[in-house]
Amino acid sequence: MSHSTEMPTTPSTKASDLPFDFNTALSLETDKPDSPVSTLFTHQTTSTTSSTSSSAGSSLAARRTHSGEILSNPFPKPGHRRTGSGPLIFTGSGSTNVSAHTNSTASSPVTNLLPAGNICPSGKIAKPSTVHKTVTHRNDVLGSGTGNYGHGSIIRGGAATGTGTGIEDFSSVKRAMVSVDLEEVKRIGNELYKKGQLLEALRVYDRAACMQPDNPVCRSNKAAALIGLRRFGEAVRECEEAVRLDPGFNRAHQRLASLFLRLGVVENSKKHLLLASAQPDLIELHKLQTLEKHLIRCADARRSGDWKIVLRETDSAITAGADSSPVIFASKAEAYLRLYQVDDADMAICDACKLDSSYSFSVDTKYFGFVGNSYIHYVHALVEVARGRFETAVGAAEKARKIDPANSELNSFTIIVKSVARARSLGNELFNSGKFSEASLAYGEGLRHDPSNPVLYCNRAACRYKLGQWDKSIEDCNEALRIQPNYTKALLRRAASYAKIERWAESVSDYEALRKELPGDTEVAEALFHAQVALKSSRGEEVSNMKFGGEVELISGLDQFHTAISLPGVSVVHFMAPLNPHCSQMAPFLDALCARYPSVNFLKVDVIENPAVAKAENVRMVPTFKIYKNGNRVKEMVCPSQQLLEYSVRHYGF
Repeated sequence: MSHSTEMPTTPSTKASDLPFDFNTALSLETDKPDSPVSTLFTHQTTSTTSSTSSSAGSSLAARRTHSGEILSNPFPKPGHRRTGSGPLIFTGSGSTNVSAHTNSTASSPVTNLLPAGNICPSGKIAKPSTVHKTVTHRNDVLGSGTGNYGHGSIIRGGAATGTGTGIEDFSSVKRAMVSVDLEEVKRIGNELYKKGQLLEALRVYDRAACMQPDNPVCRSNKAAALIGLRRFGEAVRECEEAVRLDPGFNRAHQRLASLFLRLGVVENSKKHLLLASAQPDLIELHKLQTLEKHLIRCADARRSGDWKIVLRETDSAITAGADSSPVIFASKAEAYLRLYQVDDADMAICDACKLDSSYSFSVDTKYFGFVGNSYIHYVHALVEVARGRFETAVGAAEKARKIDPANSELNSFTIIVKSVARARSLGNELFNSGKFSEASLAYGEGLRHDPSNPVLYCNRAACRYKLGQWDKSIEDCNEALRIQPNYTKALLRRAASYAKIERWAESVSDYEALRKELPGDTEVAEALFHAQVALKSSRGEEVSNMKFGGEVELISGLDQFHTAISLPGVSVVHFMAPLNPHCSQMAPFLDALCARYPSVNFLKVDVIENPAVAKAENVRMVPTFKIYKNGNRVKEMVCPSQQLLEYSVRHYGF
């Protein structure tokens, strides 16, 4: 049986934080805590399978080629994306010379002349309407050379989702769906594929496969479109069906070799690379060997608990070509988690879950002792426990156990996660009912199952705070912060507990750390202010001149100016002229900063009305901003941007 035209090369396409609520922060931990980490299980798996294979076909030279195959890559290599420089910072034009009392308008800053990202391979600037955003993948993974294994990312004529399809293309699809001529259907599919209309091409290829289910070219063409859509699991199944129909189909073996490399399954990739040619490319074999070395080192490091090496080797494996392996990204997430980098772990496991893990590997394929994709769900559950999202963690653990029911570690893990989730749920219910002693015991039961869970420590600290057990509350917060140093709720509860027992220096220190994390939270700023007042008062220092909040104060004389900048804390002075456009633009922003940073003194000096103040401070141009700390000038800025001004206020204000 002869097979006709096949497309050989495949294009591939590659929550904001909730506001911090000071009023409820001293209550209990919800399903979205700040980022605690749990070392729920410190023991490691001991089973690691490293993949090697040397199974090659006995005689491959006599294989027939499929007629009509297009052997050239229909897509050019992507051009280098060029980014423009950032906007110029205005520093002088439009400023007012104080001595001359003149005002001038600001000239517009120079903007970028070239559109970023629109530089074509030819060097010409493309029109915006013809430029399509593409995702550039590595060009050194298996199949990037002359083999045309069918992965890439350049799309012509529209996006990979088919959004660029024109009326003519829709007409072609419609014609293909009613045609009884298989060759015409395949031809239309190939045309759509060349244009980058992958969804439409897939639909047409699927029609061809239905017309002739035993045609391996139809299956391989369908796989090509699926690879471009990053539906790798389906693509594997289509290629496997193609080689089942024709074991000598080289192109399908090549695609499988590329797919399994990207999925991180070295043994399967090597097998199909050897089946694709009597003399496989030595460069491609070397890539596989390099990837295999990284995976073996990763498994060894995981077994010994050296998580920094695990992190390094997972990155190296991704660089070596396994850029679409959910398991490798999950391993990276676990390494981050064990190193108490919870935010990074959360992002890595999200990346793993976004990748196509629909291909069901055989029970003989194991990762770190876990069958198939069960390891992904196991790590997902670990991260969810660390985040305090216990119910989601239970669901992920159940998925892992369903895939790998014989895994004793997974069975124990699932039981523990359920116990911790029940304890947290009961503790929350009791806390909300005002039964703080019982809630404290419930959270303690959860800690018995998971003794390194900062969410439970933080929740128990809330109970002990309510019970007036402030020393014990501080102890629990200390444990939570030892595990997760940037845990803001634990820091807040500890600061409040320190204030209750009048340890003002420690309370001020914690509130200052919170202000750096939450610069816009006025209630944290107010708590810091009151703690600072109490600390100064306990030391016998003057506090009557300390103020919190208010409006921008207008300075009317030199004596008032010196008194104002000598107040405790930080003072920001805006030297301005009423008719200067830049001063007028900065005035409302200064009002916003005054509300945002209530513990900072904001002042303004009209240099026209008060030339003596301007002369004493050597102000020659407006707008000028000066920052004083306890009477000493620490910063001076002429015509600063709003971003620079706020950064400086935040930097010197804490």
